[in-house]
Amino acid sequence: MKPSGLDRLFKPQSIAVIGASSNPQKAGHVLIRHLLAGQFQGPILPVSTDSQAIAGVLAYPDVASLPLAPDLAIICTRRERVLPLVEALGQRGTGAVIMLAGEFSDEERLELQRLRHQYGIRLLGPNSMGLLLPGQGINASFSPIAAKPGQVAFLSQSAAVSTTILDWAKQHEVGFSAFVSLGDHCDIDFGQLLDQLSRDSVTRAILLYMDKLHDARHFLSAARAASRNKPILVLKSGRHDPVNGLDNVYDAAIRRAGMLRVRDTHELFAAVETLSHSLTLKGERLAIISNGRGLANMAADVLQERGGKLAGRPQDIGSDADIQGYCRALDTVLQGDEADAILLIHAPSLTARGVELARSLIDYLKQHPRARRFNLLTNWAGEFSAQEGRRLFNEAGIPTYRTPESAVNAFMHMVEYRRNQKQLMETPASLQGDKVDLALCKKLIQQALERKQLRLDTHLVQPLLQASGLATLPTWIVTDAIEATLTAEQIGYPVAVKLRSPDIIHKSSVHGVMLNLRTSTEVAQAADAILDRVRQHDPGARIEGLLVQRMARRSGGLELRIRIQQDPVFGPVILLGESGADPQEMVAALPPLNQALARYQIIEALKSRKIRQQAGPAPLDIPALAQVLCQLSELLLAFPEIRELDLHPLQACGNEMVVLDAGLILAQPEPEAGVTLAIRPYPTELEEGAWLKDHSHVLLRPIRPEDEPAHKQFVLKVSDEDRYKRFFADVGELGHEELARMTQIDYDREMAFVAVGQDGACNQQILGVVRAISTPDKRDAEFAILVRSDQKGLGLGTLLMEKIVRYAREAQIGQLSGMTMPSNRGMINLAKRLGFKIDIQLEDGVVNMELPCTELGL
Repeated sequence: MKPSGLDRLFKPQSIAVIGASSNPQKAGHVLIRHLLAGQFQGPILPVSTDSQAIAGVLAYPDVASLPLAPDLAIICTRRERVLPLVEALGQRGTGAVIMLAGEFSDEERLELQRLRHQYGIRLLGPNSMGLLLPGQGINASFSPIAAKPGQVAFLSQSAAVSTTILDWAKQHEVGFSAFVSLGDHCDIDFGQLLDQLSRDSVTRAILLYMDKLHDARHFLSAARAASRNKPILVLKSGRHDPVNGLDNVYDAAIRRAGMLRVRDTHELFAAVETLSHSLTLKGERLAIISNGRGLANMAADVLQERGGKLAGRPQDIGSDADIQGYCRALDTVLQGDEADAILLIHAPSLTARGVELARSLIDYLKQHPRARRFNLLTNWAGEFSAQEGRRLFNEAGIPTYRTPESAVNAFMHMVEYRRNQKQLMETPASLQGDKVDLALCKKLIQQALERKQLRLDTHLVQPLLQASGLATLPTWIVTDAIEATLTAEQIGYPVAVKLRSPDIIHKSSVHGVMLNLRTSTEVAQAADAILDRVRQHDPGARIEGLLVQRMARRSGGLELRIRIQQDPVFGPVILLGESGADPQEMVAALPPLNQALARYQIIEALKSRKIRQQAGPAPLDIPALAQVLCQLSELLLAFPEIRELDLHPLQACGNEMVVLDAGLILAQPEPEAGVTLAIRPYPTELEEGAWLKDHSHVLLRPIRPEDEPAHKQFVLKVSDEDRYKRFFADVGELGHEELARMTQIDYDREMAFVAVGQDGACNQQILGVVRAISTPDKRDAEFAILVRSDQKGLGLGTLLMEKIVRYAREAQIGQLSGMTMPSNRGMINLAKRLGFKIDIQLEDGVVNMELPCTELGL
């Protein structure tokens, strides 16, 4: 199969520099010098209209004159020449282009995208600084600082941040597997680069500097896949710029994909220091040893503030501690079982010179039999006298830091990464019954749209909330103070009186809510006061009466705010906080939600004190609130007409959740448009029923995270022989991590269909599974199938294979490919019947099966 454009970007066999120059100040000259200095082994092809040779390398007058089609071309010309050059390179068959020029117009960007699709050429930039691939000797950038080979990849949208990181890395002798400057997005974005780097065996960790995100869905899909194997850290700027979306939504997205966020360049430098050593976390308990109490206490403070685990009290071995004192304290921790990691702190001292102490501890740790069981970190504090000691630790492969705070922050990056991955693997509980009546919700929304009621207040939205399974307070509409008092007498005190006006979105702006009214006099005065304030504040506002509700306050209850709104980058988001909180102060989550994800949103709100738990007889019931969030998520997924939904407040008293006030904004969706989600939800449209040869009925549907227990039971009912044929190895009982990876899939790049029995002894049991995992570019998807051993001969394998073939064709996947053993005649014959090409490799003991599905696979 022909290499993709990204493969030719990251592993070019030839590089052309378009606009090469003999002027040392021009980018076209700098690029040639950098490629020569890096000792790139392939052809370097300068294209220059005014020089026969650049830096001793023969030049060519134009792209058409090149002796071969370069894998990678770097365009160093003015912006006006870029478009025709990209077209000329596309016609020659170039795989990828780096564009240094910037300030392209919208029309020029559209033309670049047209050329990209016409010729299949990949574009990095415009306004890119280039890329560095130190392990391959490639410096295709105009950065003033080169990079040494390493195991960390860095992707940046800022040239200034890039050169700053490279300068720091040179000082600290930190290397990179890849260093890419994205510039202004036109084609290649973070998502494509993460897909590429996730398959790179050299890259062990990935760092991102991000100004803004263009394709949230692809980014999150790629990040989730990559972060399962490699830590990904994100430094996001513009935290207070609403144009690029709410910052708390970026927080939610980064957590949802299993990545970690760093807040500033100090944290970023600490992260690079740790990740460059490819440490594997041994555990979360950190022991601290220091020759100064102050430094040890600062480290312990940061550890506790970030939710870390301190292994006992910090050991202050005294400012007069010598080398033997450090070794004794270190041996005590190494011989015990109370810690998983050790932070050694040293302040400049006469009794233990920094360099001599560093050498001695490095030798001691190399010889200690238990040292490999621990993560070791060091903080040689100070600057002048500490530099050589830090260099020695770096050379020995032991992370070292300038401050105790940065050392702890770096350790917590590893801890939080493992916690995030563990959260992603958690099996969600099933929803408690079908609480959302989608048919009734659809009817209510259609009626509102037909009446052109696009803004609905508490009274009008109440039927929709009830159809969604949410409890609400009965609400009465009145026109004046007399009706308000009569209604209050009927329903009983205390009551609340609220303004009803489509022109005043926030009632608080006119004090339009009066609570705890206990007498008819109070009700009448409150109603008159609200109406008077509106007439004074906004005389032209339409007043559609007042709402009267009975107070639902209970001792120990919390008043919360749950809000659905549209984010400009990530689409619909669900926000959670206390009543009165602004959206940017709330904890965000991206739908779709399940019980586990909703629970973590609540826990994050409690941990960050966005919700402050109150002491009382009825503490917050987290599962009950999680159920509400899941119901709202289901409502949001079903109806793209919902633009905003604000439950403000929702009263939580124990496991009772009651909506006291709500607002809804609807919009007519575009024809055939659905909810534009950053994460693809469960594809209900792919469910279908089928009949087996014994006349039993099965449901073929995509797998769900909640299927993990059923999937475990399914595998246990497969014979050892059938499991061997499926996994090519003897496998015992699958553990939680393996099962979670099988059931918690990304529907954008993987599909697994389960056959579920619907009646008799097989009710709600998984009878068979077929799955296909696609390459990011959808050129190929590897399939596998497994049928429960006692269900063979009923036609289930055929049903599942036909299902996955239909799916591959509808999803525009190039080809399906699979592998089995020569002894698995049933699978081979089934593949033949379905049109697969069969290639039997007897020497290797495998049979390859391939089926072209679209033009990509031909």
